[in-house]
Amino acid sequence: MLKKLKIIFISTLVVASVIAGSFYGGKEWLKSLLPEKAHFQALKQTQTSDLPYVTENIPAYRGKILAVVTNVDTMGENEKTGYEHTELARAYWVFIANGFEVDIASPRGGKPPVMIDGEDMGAYDYAFLNDSVIQNKIDNSIPLANIEPLDYEAVYFVGGKGTMFDFPDNKDVQRIAKALYQNGKVVSAVCHGPAALVNVKLDNGEMLLADKQISGFTNEEELTLIPDAEDIFPFLLEDKLIEQGAQFQAGISFLEQVSQDGKLITGQNPWSVWTMSEMVIKELGYEPKARPRTPEEFSVELLMTYEKHGLEAAKEELKKQPESYQQILLIMHAFLAFMQYEMGKGFDIISLAEDLKELVSKPKQ
Repeated sequence: MLKKLKIIFISTLVVASVIAGSFYGGKEWLKSLLPEKAHFQALKQTQTSDLPYVTENIPAYRGKILAVVTNVDTMGENEKTGYEHTELARAYWVFIANGFEVDIASPRGGKPPVMIDGEDMGAYDYAFLNDSVIQNKIDNSIPLANIEPLDYEAVYFVGGKGTMFDFPDNKDVQRIAKALYQNGKVVSAVCHGPAALVNVKLDNGEMLLADKQISGFTNEEELTLIPDAEDIFPFLLEDKLIEQGAQFQAGISFLEQVSQDGKLITGQNPWSVWTMSEMVIKELGYEPKARPRTPEEFSVELLMTYEKHGLEAAKEELKKQPESYQQILLIMHAFLAFMQYEMGKGFDIISLAEDLKELVSKPKQ
């Protein structure tokens, strides 16, 4: 999420609370729906050693996967950008937990700019930040010119708005994507990461994207967050993918959507990373290691239930194990609904957040 939207977020929910008849003082009402401060403080202390998924029962070495991030740090009128932290961290953990080594590269090498949004952060994301070995690897990302593509079993193009500027015309991005794809290896990308694929031409003269099922950040998602995106970016990603012959697969805005077309695996947004990463593992010939689902994933699944089956079905699902959900993600998605002028949807999701708060506050029987 963009940082500048937080002000609009609070203002919108204050107005929403008045309309809904639950105004306790706007901001205070909003805060009442969120976990206590201690919850976030505990999350921020998470260490790699706290995560059995990435420290125990790791398979024998299976090869290397290349993660590519952007070097672009500003866009528009000096708006900060970079790669999306959660999109790198979550995929990294899946790859490591399944026996792969991960190299991190960028067009120019060195320390790439990162976007960290506290609203989206979970235990795995903070553990990634707190791991000095990983952070040293990121700070010294490999220049793409130094990459030998066939040293890797797969490439993963990490999202972030900066990719829209330094991925599409980069010859090394094209060289790496083409080499892996033509040699039967996996090419993957998420959110804005598919910008890496828009100018990749295969040796047979066809565009890599031609007739492929692809997902990526949609026009609707882009224009919701950045109304003047068409003036800021060189193109809208969905439009460019379709222009080059892709069969664009749009899911519900801001919820999970992953597409696979043979060795090409792409996800729509940050909430698609866990599934996309495990599909990469499966396409490489391995059953993904069992992994406890995160609160973010449970919450996205709850929102999918709401979209497909309605509010009452979502409320019933919420009752089964309320401690599994992430309140702040529900609040943020209510905000997104208000931004898209879907007022009824926004109020429904707020009611889910209120139910969640009540359920987790009940004394254990």
